[in-house]
Amino acid sequence: MSRWLQAPLYIGLIVAQGVYVWQFWTELVHLLSLISVKDITETEIMLIVLGLIDVVMISNLLVMVIVGGWETFVSRLELENHPDQPEWLSHVNAGVLKVKLATAIIGISSIHLLKTFINATHYDEKTLMWQTIIHLTFVASAMAIAYTEKLTHSAHAGPH
Repeated sequence: MSRWLQAPLYIGLIVAQGVYVWQFWTELVHLLSLISVKDITETEIMLIVLGLIDVVMISNLLVMVIVGGWETFVSRLELENHPDQPEWLSHVNAGVLKVKLATAIIGISSIHLLKTFINATHYDEKTLMWQTIIHLTFVASAMAIAYTEKLTHSAHAGPH
């Protein structure tokens, strides 16, 4: 029964996702209000759109954590054969969830890095370097997690 102590954590993440929905709509309204301004640059539009993509990717990450975590650690959702069942949920476990989360974090980090490079004139070289190093660390970590999960899966599968 102690697994149910995690339920409030996932409910809190649902509330956090609501905050991201609000953030998305706020940024979208801001973008639409700027369209009437004649001197908005393509770069400014691109930065706002990348911000919207970033919010969506973080929201997707939240869905993976909420649904996958609940299914794995709290209670079965019993979504088999339901038309809204996420494709990945049928084979989710803690290892698969870690790999999916690491991949999502790389995507989010990529968006942040792209925004930084588009606006590179506003950052010093040290900031650009550290953001790149941090991103590459995420990539290396994800590869290590995926490789470890592959080794673990191979060890459990046994010889063929």
